[in-house]
Amino acid sequence: MDTHHEGTDTHHEGTDTHHEGTDTHHEGRDAHEEDTGAYGAGTDTHPRPGDGHARAARHHLPSGSAARGAYAVDIDPERAGWERSALRVVELEPGGVHTLVTGGSEWIVLPLAGGCTVRAAGETFELLGRESVFSGVTDFAYVPRDAQALIASGAGGRFALAGAKCERRLPARYGPAPEVPVELRGSGTCSRQVNNFAAADTFDCDRLIAVEVLTPGGNWSSYPPHKHDEHVPGEECVLEEVYYFEVERGGLGYHRVSPSRDGGTDVLAEVRDGDVVLIPDGWHGPSIAPPGRTLYYLNVMAGPGEERAWLIRDHPDHGWIRDTWPGEPIDARLPLYTAHPSPGPEVTP
Repeated sequence: MDTHHEGTDTHHEGTDTHHEGTDTHHEGRDAHEEDTGAYGAGTDTHPRPGDGHARAARHHLPSGSAARGAYAVDIDPERAGWERSALRVVELEPGGVHTLVTGGSEWIVLPLAGGCTVRAAGETFELLGRESVFSGVTDFAYVPRDAQALIASGAGGRFALAGAKCERRLPARYGPAPEVPVELRGSGTCSRQVNNFAAADTFDCDRLIAVEVLTPGGNWSSYPPHKHDEHVPGEECVLEEVYYFEVERGGLGYHRVSPSRDGGTDVLAEVRDGDVVLIPDGWHGPSIAPPGRTLYYLNVMAGPGEERAWLIRDHPDHGWIRDTWPGEPIDARLPLYTAHPSPGPEVTP
């Protein structure tokens, strides 16, 4: 992992007032849930040209195809066909309220657009949020397993719930935006920005690892292709990964996953706002931003290993690209945004 760090984070926009509203949903297998895993029967994935073959449709989920109940995106381990990683996206109207019962998973409430109030485990956190994922780093809230969280938004907004099945019950906590490390990775046309809000070495979770990546128009990220699908002590760990995409001003991008084993994950996807790619295994990358449009993705990861770590191995045919980075400047468009001091959270028992 290349670790050029710069900047911190963002300005905050939007309001976040608790209002009585409408939207409630509980974790678990609801009566209306009929599909049984890997987005097979009962789920219409609408594969687009370029996905390669029908099997890729299990791993590339165009916007709307992963919706369920209250969620615009609802990926749990059972639907994904793996053990731990989960992602939900909830959209709240002004005054809307959503109830999350965490069950055996830990969760981070991450504003994608707008702000909200999160009440969980006897704490209340006011998240200032942001106008969009392209405008700044956001604050966030950590919600432990075996809890109930109430998410309320006075002005409305869109909120990601990044989750992982876990063993330890950690305390509910607030993550201030100015404390999120902003990393500039790569150089030249491989330059990208990584908001390490819940990276393995920046925010304490039991299993969950989550970061945001922003790739300026025309650049490649998730490059060189890399993998984390086998346990090699000190070199690679097993992590199930979700990519959730947004594209600035409604453009399109491309994402590649190539097999690391016979019959492994094989995806070439045209990705748009709200699309998801599931990566149970395989070399993943590049993610390609279209000219003139920034590509955003949220990565959610978790694995079975005792150590919570992000250990990857580069594809042997492409790892050489890292050796070229010291000789090239970082894209002058980065960082896309920098830190703006925040007054900190309002926390009440």
